[in-house]
Amino acid sequence: MISYLLMNPTGNITILVETPVPEEEQPSLALKLMEQEKSAEQVGFLSPGGGCDLSLRMAGGEFCGNAAMCAAAVCALNRGKEAGDFRIRVSGAASPVPVEIRLQEGGVFQGTVDMPEPAAIEEIELPGYGFFPIVRMEGISHIIAEKPALSGLTDAEAEALLRERCLFLGESALGLMFFDEESASLRPLVYVPGADTVFWENSCASGTAACGAWLSRRDARPVSLTLREPAGSLRIEASEGSLRLTGSVSVLKRGVF
Repeated sequence: MISYLLMNPTGNITILVETPVPEEEQPSLALKLMEQEKSAEQVGFLSPGGGCDLSLRMAGGEFCGNAAMCAAAVCALNRGKEAGDFRIRVSGAASPVPVEIRLQEGGVFQGTVDMPEPAAIEEIELPGYGFFPIVRMEGISHIIAEKPALSGLTDAEAEALLRERCLFLGESALGLMFFDEESASLRPLVYVPGADTVFWENSCASGTAACGAWLSRRDARPVSLTLREPAGSLRIEASEGSLRLTGSVSVLKRGVF
């Protein structure tokens, strides 16, 4: 029997598996769990922290800031705390990720994640569409398509383009962030080849952080920005040497498989 939590970090519905599962079995189990929980966009696997408060491995081995926030909320719940500062070891990140959790009204936590800084911010070509910024982060990279770029693509065309570029570039995970600076909005699309999943996500923590890092680098100044995403808002504060992302997280239910 597999025990799991279904969690809601700003609409990016996440399954966190509490039962130990061998790493080689995680991708196939993740697909089965997402068949059971139709709203889920991703699956992570929890284990003892190994010097941290908790370890989290995403099914595709990618990094996920929203899931890190969920893991910190699990730490708080398991310890009977309404607030705390936790260190989460996350797949795709070289160092433990600090997460601050505070319980709000209605059983919803506010979480702030110290996101890993980008390894590089470069430009790449999307053949037929021109050049775009790519923010290379630990465990995932994000291409930023600022409006009106790529606005003529259908969803299926965007998904095919993302899959092709991810495999061509050899990325462990790749996002295509449809970013509108004027309206401060973001529509994230993410492909994870290790789990063979492609989702129009309801929110994307690392994609939000990538947009903040790119804007801060482009304008040579600190950035504090709240982005409206399909299921809610995420706030990013970006400056030289710092990326802090704030969102919300709640537990929807406990389940078994």
